[in-house]
Amino acid sequence: MACTIATEQLDAYREQELEDGDAEQMRRHVDQCAECARRIAELARQSTLLKDALVRYSAPDTLRARIRSALGPADAATPASPVSAVRPVTLRRRAEWMRLAAAVLVTAFVSGGGAYLAARQELAVRSTTDAVVAAHVRSLMPGHLTDVASTEHHNVKPWFNGRLDYSPPVYDLSGAGFPLVGGRVDYVEGRAVAVLVYQRREHVINLFVWPADREPARAPEGAPEPTRQGYHVLSWTRSGMTRWAISDLNAGELREFARLEQRTDSLAAAREGAEGSR
Repeated sequence: MACTIATEQLDAYREQELEDGDAEQMRRHVDQCAECARRIAELARQSTLLKDALVRYSAPDTLRARIRSALGPADAATPASPVSAVRPVTLRRRAEWMRLAAAVLVTAFVSGGGAYLAARQELAVRSTTDAVVAAHVRSLMPGHLTDVASTEHHNVKPWFNGRLDYSPPVYDLSGAGFPLVGGRVDYVEGRAVAVLVYQRREHVINLFVWPADREPARAPEGAPEPTRQGYHVLSWTRSGMTRWAISDLNAGELREFARLEQRTDSLAAAREGAEGSR
């Protein structure tokens, strides 16, 4: 079986939807093809992430009120009547049930749509977080931490010129105990991004910076992500730039670093605004 054919059947094979003969052909192909085996593993991983991210919502308390409103006022008791009176009552009740069904469908659509969007957002955040963690781990290998090694932000900031299509803000935080070590260009989900490297005692802090309008997902403002592989992750946006900070530093000190960077960024923006108004 050619990979082009196998690729079209990977989903059906993983979901056990193929006929026995086709399934056996696929099994033999996957056993011999590392690329198709990798694709199946990736499909399984994405499926697991999506299922884990799904948020289940109970129907809102207003559902009962909507249903009652759709039903309208209860009919008065109808005495035994001739056959001619049966048809109008039947049609009226059929209309009531149609309104009820419509109200239920609308409520289910709104609730389900919200759950779907929330699940997609959470999945995107997890994906970005995983990519940041992976890049951080790579950087800790010998010789991978910095492309430009300098404690001077005046040296680090110009280094990015021509290497990226944006200029990341670089601040000297050494006075507060977070000295700048250098910077590098790294890749997060296929994008080239700026990384500023700071230090706190023996702990490395990687600060990923990219324009906010290019961001596929963001963790809640300033909220720590669950520890991933022993690392704490923070995300925030200021002055049109999104930052992701990651370190094995304790969560309290990493939040202190984030607050310091945000405060310094706000002061720099205010200073630039004052100079521009002169």
